[in-house]
Amino acid sequence: MTDFAFVCTGVRADPYAAGPTLVFRLRISASEQARVHAMALRCQIRIEPVRRGYADAEAARLTDLFGERSRWGSTLHPVQFAQVSVMVPGFTGEVETDLVVPCTYDMDIASTRYFHALEEGEVPLLMLFSGTAFTGAGGFRVEPVPWDKEAAFRMPVKTWREMVDQHFPGSGWIRLPRDTMDALLAHRSRHALPSWEAAVQALLDAAGERTP
Repeated sequence: MTDFAFVCTGVRADPYAAGPTLVFRLRISASEQARVHAMALRCQIRIEPVRRGYADAEAARLTDLFGERSRWGSTLHPVQFAQVSVMVPGFTGEVETDLVVPCTYDMDIASTRYFHALEEGEVPLLMLFSGTAFTGAGGFRVEPVPWDKEAAFRMPVKTWREMVDQHFPGSGWIRLPRDTMDALLAHRSRHALPSWEAAVQALLDAAGERTP
C-alpha cells in the first residue's frame, strides 16, 4: 500500500469566481516516490473553534452558536465548513494542486456565522481526506486513501473577509421565506421606498429600533 501525506500550504480568495470561493493549495506526497496515475480525492473541512482565543466582542457574537462563554468547556464543538472533491492528475512522489471550496454568506449557516463573528487572527481548520488512488509503475492498481489522513491549517480571517468583500462589498445577506419576501416587496411598493435598505429601515423606525 502507498502511504500518502497531505499538507495545506496556503489559501486565497478567487477574484474571478462567480460566487464567493476559496482556493486552498494542497501538497500531496506518495511514499518511496511511488507513481500515481490519478487520484479521486474527497476532503471534509471542519472548523475547530477550541484551538483559538476570542475577544469579548467576538464571544458575544458567537453566543447563538456556543452559548455563554462560561459554557464553552462543553459547547465549543467542531463546526462543519465544507465537503468537496477534486481529481488530482498523475504524479510521481509529490504534487501540488488546488482545492476549490465554494462558500456562502448565508447567515443561517453555522460556519458563516462563525467566520462573520471573528475580527482578526486565524481560523483553525482540520482537513479530513479520503478517496481512491490509481497507482503502479507498470499498469495500475486501485488503492484507497485511508480515512485517517488529515491536515491542520490556520486560515487568516482577512482572507475570508477579502472573499466576502469581493462579492458583497460593505453589505450582508439574509435568506427569507418567499411569502415574507413578497410581503416586504408589497410594503416597499406601497410606500414607494427606493431600496431594500429603505424598506427595512422604515420597519425598524416604526418599531422604534433605529439603526446606529
